Amino acid sequence: MHQDHITLLNVYNGWKASGFSTPWCFENFIQPRNMQRVKDVRQQLLQLMARHKHNLTSCGRNTQKVRQALCSGFFRNSARKDPSEGYKTLVEGTPVFLHPSSALFGKPSEHVIYQSLVETTKEYMHCVSAIEPKWLVEAAPTFFKVAPTDRLSQRKRAERIQPLHNKFAGEDDWRLSAQKRQGRGGGGTWG
Repeated sequence: MHQDHITLLNVYNGWKASGFSTPWCFENFIQPRNMQRVKDVRQQLLQLMARHKHNLTSCGRNTQKVRQALCSGFFRNSARKDPSEGYKTLVEGTPVFLHPSSALFGKPSEHVIYQSLVETTKEYMHCVSAIEPKWLVEAAPTFFKVAPTDRLSQRKRAERIQPLHNKFAGEDDWRLSAQKRQGRGGGGTWG
């Protein structure tokens, strides 16, 4: 299945395979300056990984790992296919749509994460990838839970999740430190 984030990863890998060639960029209608920025950000990430002594591993062809990592970072930007039209964001229930330039356009997935919203005639999701709803629960257990399963089929049971988010709360209130400050922290232990 096509994904916008995976498409971008493939573009970077193609540029890398060309030896970071400027002519390759022009042949593929890509701005070399933008690719250099991507290379710089990647280098910064490598330095952060080394500083914190994290191992660097490639996903190889298993792009599911990349989508799970993106889900961890963009869990607040998640949406579910709306039966009538488009999608609805999981957090606020806002109607949103796949942009016609998305690799997923015409091949919608049940659950997606998006990088940003762009408003023109409709509110469009920009840079979208399909996800499994259970990844949201795994990535943000203080934010999502599995919905009650009475009277749901086994397949629907696996797909149902609910946000635990108060849409009137501040942007960072989902963080554990913010919850403890506000007296909402749990009494569990962390390993």
